[in-house]
Amino acid sequence: MSNAPETVTVTSTRVSCDGASQVRGGAALGHPLVYLEIDEHGYAECGYCDKRFVLKDGPADAQAKAAAA
Repeated sequence: MSNAPETVTVTSTRVSCDGASQVRGGAALGHPLVYLEIDEHGYAECGYCDKRFVLKDGPADAQAKAAAA
């Protein structure tokens, strides 16, 4: 049984990910630190851990809110 990738709402278009939030033991057991730029779709996904960063009040955030309503 697999877990769905983590989704984080952010307020900046430039984010970083090291995979540590999903791994017990912290950054030492995560993945290399990568910086991601949120695109015109309003989100970015980490290529290592598939964590999704959604820009608050951006297109992807609006779609998620509409789907939840």
